[in-house]
Amino acid sequence: MQDIIGRIADSRPVSLRERIYVQKFADRDASVWSWLRRAQREQRRGEPETDLERFMDQMDLMGSIDFKGFDSNREDLGDWFSGAPGWLKRS
Repeated sequence: MQDIIGRIADSRPVSLRERIYVQKFADRDASVWSWLRRAQREQRRGEPETDLERFMDQMDLMGSIDFKGFDSNREDLGDWFSGAPGWLKRS
């Protein structure tokens, strides 16, 4: 699983079957979900450049930089949480 996630982060080829395999575990396990999210973020942005970016990446906080938050005047709370992983929805 770590090999597949590493290839995702490095933008190397990953088969559909491998992606489904990792996603199945990510939907059930918070650690795997975090690894996959970090790999996808690294794939999009590359390696963190500053000490602050490295720290935030290690703390898995990099996704919150561009975060706009919930706007109750324009959004439905249920729709806002619709992108949450399965393990979080069950909590």
